[in-house]
Amino acid sequence: MRTVVISGTGLHTPPDSISNEELVTSFNAYVDAHNREHEEAISRGDRAPLEYSSAEFIEGVSGIQSRFVIEKNGILDPERMAPDIPERPDDALSVQAELAVASARPALEAAGKSPAEIDAVLVACSSLQRPYPAMAAEVQSALGMEGFGFDMNVACSSATFAIKTAADMISSGNANAVIVVSPEICTGHLNLRDRDSHFIFGDASTSVVVEAQDTCRVPGAFRIVGTKLATQYSNNLRNNFGFLNRCAPETLDEADRLFHQRGHVVFKEVVTLVSRLIVAHLDELGYGSADLKRTWLHQANRNMNDLIGRNVWGRRPTREESPLILDRYANTSSCASIIAFHEFNEDLSPGDLGVLCSFGGGYSVGSIVLQKVS
Repeated sequence: MRTVVISGTGLHTPPDSISNEELVTSFNAYVDAHNREHEEAISRGDRAPLEYSSAEFIEGVSGIQSRFVIEKNGILDPERMAPDIPERPDDALSVQAELAVASARPALEAAGKSPAEIDAVLVACSSLQRPYPAMAAEVQSALGMEGFGFDMNVACSSATFAIKTAADMISSGNANAVIVVSPEICTGHLNLRDRDSHFIFGDASTSVVVEAQDTCRVPGAFRIVGTKLATQYSNNLRNNFGFLNRCAPETLDEADRLFHQRGHVVFKEVVTLVSRLIVAHLDELGYGSADLKRTWLHQANRNMNDLIGRNVWGRRPTREESPLILDRYANTSSCASIIAFHEFNEDLSPGDLGVLCSFGGGYSVGSIVLQKVS
């Protein structure tokens, strides 16, 4: 069984960013128009008025201050409130593949790899632009790679599940190097008219090069010490959009065709599930919280990460020990923990241990224990 490492990561964010204040201005303009339109029903008590949002409310419940978005004007238009992304012809590079390639190239450069040295492409993300052809095959073609590729979707845990899959391929000798690419256009399935969730997501793409340690040519790689995955079915976090919607067109515009959740229930259940899995994973590998130097957690909610941190570390970890990036990026789904790892790993020393962990809809949890090598 070969030793496997993460040898390079790449991050791409769109040029547009939206602050909480900008988002709130658009949302509250929509609320004004909606409440005026239904003024009579509201005054009779037949309909409840929509509540206004605020930048303070958003940061207080989530820790989010801004987010990168693939298209800004459509999102901020109170009459549209969705990104304006024109269709592309079939012979053009798709929007999602374009994002993927933009993060894959710097990851390959960081790993010192040429496209010809990559055996497989795994596109792992929460929302794919189409069912087929596989996005991974398109990304593979755009990068000039041979081998094979396939798509994976385990919601916000997609990247860690794909890293586990790549590591298994390599350790068994079926591949030497695999690139895991997570192009997330989260604003495309975000209900921007829902006060409780209109602020949650941002757009980004990350890439991770996973390879055998004996082929790694760059310093500062991270050995994959162990992986642990778990899923637990839940209806509390859901998106029901899919091709079967055309078979029931009368419900095509229902709110559950976009992201929706029972937030308080999700918070409680996911914190418990994730905390237990990480602690159990470390114990199985013969480690404890005292051995940790860092945790790179999924970035959905500051308060959620603080609680998981307390449960894993046995105390409140410092921001250096458990960094947050969601203030600038918001929740980027499967990209989130990878962005945290990408931005906060170079200061670790050889031998230092960390946990890369993502969690999300399903529920799903992926834990990757990493150790920096010389």
